[in-house]
Amino acid sequence: MWKSDWRYPTTLLCIYGFFSTVKPLEPFLIPYLTGPDKNLTAEQVNNQIFPVWTYSYLSVLVPVFLLTDWLRYKPVVVFQCVMLFTTTALLLWTVSVPAMQAVQFFYGVVTASEVAYFSYIYSVLDLKRYRKATSYSRSVQLLGYTVGYVLGQLLVSFDLMSYNNILVFTLVLTAIALFTSCLLPMPQKSMFFHRGHGMQTTNLEEPDGTQSYGQVLLQLWRDFRCCYSSRQLVYWSVWWAMATCGYNQTVNYVQVLWEHVQPAQNFSIYNGGVEAASTLLSAATAYGIGFTEVRWEQWGELALGGFSGLGAASLFIMTFTGNIWVCYSGYVVFKCLYMLLITIAMYQIAADLSMERYALVFGANNFGALALQTIITSVVVDSRGLGLAIIPQFTIYASYFSVIAVVFTLRGLYSIWRKKKKSLQITDCSMMNRFFFFLYTKNKNTQFFTDPHK
Repeated sequence: MWKSDWRYPTTLLCIYGFFSTVKPLEPFLIPYLTGPDKNLTAEQVNNQIFPVWTYSYLSVLVPVFLLTDWLRYKPVVVFQCVMLFTTTALLLWTVSVPAMQAVQFFYGVVTASEVAYFSYIYSVLDLKRYRKATSYSRSVQLLGYTVGYVLGQLLVSFDLMSYNNILVFTLVLTAIALFTSCLLPMPQKSMFFHRGHGMQTTNLEEPDGTQSYGQVLLQLWRDFRCCYSSRQLVYWSVWWAMATCGYNQTVNYVQVLWEHVQPAQNFSIYNGGVEAASTLLSAATAYGIGFTEVRWEQWGELALGGFSGLGAASLFIMTFTGNIWVCYSGYVVFKCLYMLLITIAMYQIAADLSMERYALVFGANNFGALALQTIITSVVVDSRGLGLAIIPQFTIYASYFSVIAVVFTLRGLYSIWRKKKKSLQITDCSMMNRFFFFLYTKNKNTQFFTDPHK
């Protein structure tokens, strides 16, 4: 039957991934909110509205992660699309600060639910199809973002649609995604709560392959301790959490910076084109890593430090330049550097882990990043904290990446020095052993020829 073929769920998931990620207005959200349509101030958007997304994402991430596995993915995929539709509708038809805060809350739920999209395919396909299906689902999502950015840029640059009409168009695309999500086959197994017979089992598992909530939490805790017992994995995970935190803060607030450098009312903005270019170049950078012959286990930490330093330099340039094109270029460089390094980190961490444990480490690292991001948001951005303006904010983000660069550069240099020292010690020990062996054999031969009893 054609529905049982692996192409059926993969095709439906890719259609869903494409239409749910085409968001033409996303690069122009700040001009839309601060323009005549919503008439909000940059301070309200920056210090009161945007921080809600971070708090929402953190508060629902763990419950959504567990519910996704317990409900077996498809219901959460459908729920994600319903929340996305709700977010877009609220953005279109409401205007007040509390309403925009509700938009950010629901969008935080959408972001947290993305785990269902990436996990669904593993529950309905055989292991041999994982790599190809993952490639398709991730590539089509990247295509959706890129098409959305380019489409938004064309619609805005040529004044083909108003911002409100672009949102209506987005609602139509989201409705297509919602319909497609309802057609997805319902998985019969999941990674933790409903394990299939082909998956790794434990002594906590029931005969039918299901596990209770307490058993799952206990197994997750055991796996967590086992994974993070590796010092090398801890170092890579610390960078992952710290860098992802800084990256998310930069991406979330970069439009506010662009609006500060060059207000949309005085300039034909190209945010969509820049986002599209940065997305494609980032993908090409990440793809190119697969063809490099570098011993990342030896040079990886130094690379994390060095490239993080370049990212910090890009942020400093973005912060203090008065030229929007320099600011755009700095953002593209920064995004490419992050995607380059996060790809290396993912590869290094995933190398020796099962899929279940990789999902756990992936979730734990992102949770750590989100916890750090929440602290920075509440202290630096939120109006109830310092409520800093955008330039001091980005100065802090650039300094934050400078600290990451210094720490991991020193750590990388120390690791290389220690390995070189160990290698020299082994070489010296080997040479000494050969020298004493030579003396021993020479002495034995001398005794053989000089002993009169021989």
